[in-house]
Amino acid sequence: MSAKEVTKSVYELVLKRNPGENEFHQAVKEVLDSLAPVLEECPEYADAKILERVVEPERVIMFRVPWLDDKGVPQINRGFRVEFNSALGPYKGGLRFHPSVYLGIIKFLGFEQIFKNSLTGLMMGGGKGGTDFDPKGKSDNEVMKFCQSFMTELCKHIGPDTDVPAGDIGVGGREIGFMFGQYKRIRNEFTGVLTGKGLNWGGSLVRTEATGYGLVYIVEELLKAQGGDFKGKTVVVSGSGNVAIYATEKIQQLGGKVVAVSDSNGFIYDPEGIKLDTVKQIKEVERKRIKEYVSIHKSAKYTEGCLGIWGIKCDIALPCATQNELDVEGAKLLVKNGCKIVGEGANMPTTPDAAELLIEKNVAFLPGKAANAGGVAVSGLEMAQNSQRISWSFEKADAELKNIMVNIFKDINDAAEKYGSKGNYIVGANIAGFIKIADAMLDQGLV
Repeated sequence: MSAKEVTKSVYELVLKRNPGENEFHQAVKEVLDSLAPVLEECPEYADAKILERVVEPERVIMFRVPWLDDKGVPQINRGFRVEFNSALGPYKGGLRFHPSVYLGIIKFLGFEQIFKNSLTGLMMGGGKGGTDFDPKGKSDNEVMKFCQSFMTELCKHIGPDTDVPAGDIGVGGREIGFMFGQYKRIRNEFTGVLTGKGLNWGGSLVRTEATGYGLVYIVEELLKAQGGDFKGKTVVVSGSGNVAIYATEKIQQLGGKVVAVSDSNGFIYDPEGIKLDTVKQIKEVERKRIKEYVSIHKSAKYTEGCLGIWGIKCDIALPCATQNELDVEGAKLLVKNGCKIVGEGANMPTTPDAAELLIEKNVAFLPGKAANAGGVAVSGLEMAQNSQRISWSFEKADAELKNIMVNIFKDINDAAEKYGSKGNYIVGANIAGFIKIADAMLDQGLV
C-alpha cells in the first residue's frame, strides 16, 4: 500500500468511527494530507500503525455535572476530558466552557494539541476538555458552584504528572481558581495540577499575554525571513479576548498598527489605530460589547456581523476568535486587498478551502498549531516553575516564550523545505510535530 493509500485508509477509518464530528474530521484530514512524504521516507511508521494509533484518543471521559443556580433550581451540564496522547509527557490542554461544546469539538482540539505541544519542545502530551456550560450571564456564585461540581468528577482523572488542564474559551482566572480550590479540597494536596493560576498561588508571569505575544513573535520571525519587520505594517485582528488584546499590544510595541478588532456581535475599524486601553476597559473590566468603543472614539466605525472584518485593507491578518471564522470569501477579500501574511491566533480559525486559497495566492499562512502555541508553551513553563516551587521574572518567562516561538518557526520552515513543500507552513508544522510523537511512540512499544 502506498503512503497516500495509507493516509486515505486511516481517514476513512476516522470517518467511520467518529460520525458527525466534523471539526475532528477536518483537523485529522489536515494532518494526514501532509504526512505521505514522511511515510515514504520512514515506512516503519506505517508498519507500526502509528497513524491509526495517533488518531485514536488514549482515553475519553464524559460525565454529568449537576449544580444549583441562584434560584435553587437544579441544572445539568455535560463535562468532557479527552486524554489524547501521552507519548511526550502528561496530557496538557485547556478546558472550554461554551454552549457549543460537544465531544467532536473536544476531540478536534485535543488532536490539534498533540502536535502543538510537540512543537514547543516541552515534555507535554496532548489533551483537551470542557463543558456546554455557559458562564456568560451567570453570577460568581453560580460559576463557583458549577466549577466545584465539574472538578468533583474531573479530579479523579487529572494530576501534575498525569493530566494538567488549563483555561480556554470561557475559562479565565476566576474559573481556574474555583476549580483549583475544589481539587485541593478533595485531594488534600497543593500541586501544579492546573495552569493559568493566580500569580500569588503558583501562576506564571506572561501567561495572560502568552498566546497573543507568541503569535506576534512567530509572525516577526516570518517577517525577518522575508527581510522585514512590523514597522509600518497595518494589521487586522479578529476577536477581543486575551489573544487579540495581547497580540495587539505586542504589535504596537513593535511599530505595527492594528486597525480592527471584533467580538461575536461585530467589529470596529479605527483607521487611526486601535486604542488598546479602551478595548481593555470595555472587555476586561466592564465586560461589555466591543461596539462601546465607537461612543468613545469618533474616528472608529462599528459594523454588525464578524465576517466583514476581512474586507479591511491590511498587510497582516490574525484570526484570533474561534474555529472556522475565516472562510474562502474572507480569504478572497484579504488577497484582493494585498494581505501578505495570515497567522492563526485561535484554534483552526481558517476553513480548509480558505487556507488552500491563501497558500495558492502566495500569502504566507501560519497554522494555529504553530502560531498559537505560545499559550501552552507558557503553561508548560508554569508547570516547570511549580515543580521547582519558584517563580520566574516577567523578563525571563517572556524570553523563554520568544525562544520557543523562534524555534517553532525554524522547525516548521526546515520541515516544509526538507519534504518538498517550501513555504507551506501547514505541511511543515504537521510534519515537525508528528515526527517527534511518532518516534516516541515507536520507542515506547505498542501502547
